[in-house]
Amino acid sequence: MKQSSAKATALKFVLLIGVMSFFADFTYEGSRSIIGPYLAVLGASAAAVGIVTGFGELLGYGLRLVSGRLSDQTGKYWPITIVGYIVQMSAVPLLALAGNWPVAALLIVLERVGKAMRNPPRDVMLSHAAKEMGYGWAFGVHEALDQSGALFGPLVVAAVLALRGEYRIAFALLLIPALVTLSILLVARLSYPRPEEMEVTPPDIRTTGLPRIFWMYLVGAVLVAAGFADFPLIAYHFQRASTVSSTLIPVFYAVAMGVSGIGSLIFGRLYDRVGITVLVPLTLLSALFAPLVFLGDFSLSPTENLFETGKTLIGGK
Repeated sequence: MKQSSAKATALKFVLLIGVMSFFADFTYEGSRSIIGPYLAVLGASAAAVGIVTGFGELLGYGLRLVSGRLSDQTGKYWPITIVGYIVQMSAVPLLALAGNWPVAALLIVLERVGKAMRNPPRDVMLSHAAKEMGYGWAFGVHEALDQSGALFGPLVVAAVLALRGEYRIAFALLLIPALVTLSILLVARLSYPRPEEMEVTPPDIRTTGLPRIFWMYLVGAVLVAAGFADFPLIAYHFQRASTVSSTLIPVFYAVAMGVSGIGSLIFGRLYDRVGITVLVPLTLLSALFAPLVFLGDFSLSPTENLFETGKTLIGGK
């Protein structure tokens, strides 16, 4: 009975954080679907777009070492998560006020910094629930809700562009889901002040260092990242090369996010059953995206969907 109750509590926590992630992704993925064309409109070059988005991703992943370490040392998982969400959710709607591309670039980088701050401590808290549900299923459910927001955000942005043709209105509208995200975050903090108490079985603590499989996985992730092209740069290419219209660019991104969300559920379940080997064919499949997206035409551009699915499941979200 105790085990059943723990699973129910864990599921509720995962769903609550998943709904919060839905609105968070609605906000920042909605913005990322048009960042490339927006920077182009503000006068940025392709090199500037690549540098800004690349530097943003560098900080977005590199600073996780800092926030993750700080979370473990201080035990302040909730405070660090909250600060990260506030920074990220503030940066996105402020893009509506950017009068030039350097200011927009600063806000884009700041959004990535906010994500870097909040992801490690949030995922640690999710892991306490995941231990009771099954790691693949718990993170698959969360990722599916997360990616659902990443689907609807770009679609709403595309609708705004189709109706008004104004990027600033689209960014301003994203203030609504940003405020909803912060409201749910407050509810989650008050409802689950100590997520670690969801674990019924004591943790298996080892002090022998990280296993060999971790380092093999890390090398693989580094190689995947080396072939990574951020979507803002792809969107910039779509607009400059006129392979995709400005209105359809966020739709393409939305479809990629939707495919990624469905894949998270399916392959999350498979991961619990067959283990890490499920990532091998996904990695090989997603590796095809770069030459097809940059060298192909309109019919080949949707191969971005392959990359987003593989990247999400490998751990690059």
